Amino acid sequence: MSDSGKRTKRNVEIGKFAELEDKIKNIVSEQVFLKKQITILEEALKNKESEIEGYKSKLKILDEERNSVRARVDSLLDLLADIEVVK
Repeated sequence: MSDSGKRTKRNVEIGKFAELEDKIKNIVSEQVFLKKQITILEEALKNKESEIEGYKSKLKILDEERNSVRARVDSLLDLLADIEVVK
């Protein structure tokens, strides 16, 4: 094989190596990006879960208030019923 043939073959091999190197760099870059995205999404999920817990607490308080109001209304209705019976 002539020197120019060896150089061409070597240049092709170097080109393929450079192409492989670029692909690996792109994969690593993508992996770093995806890890950052995962971290951001995990933080957003954590915030939403905390928000949901806050809403659950508020809902529990509202249910307790509703039950208290219902009990008071029932008590007042019983008093009115007693007044009707006395008449």
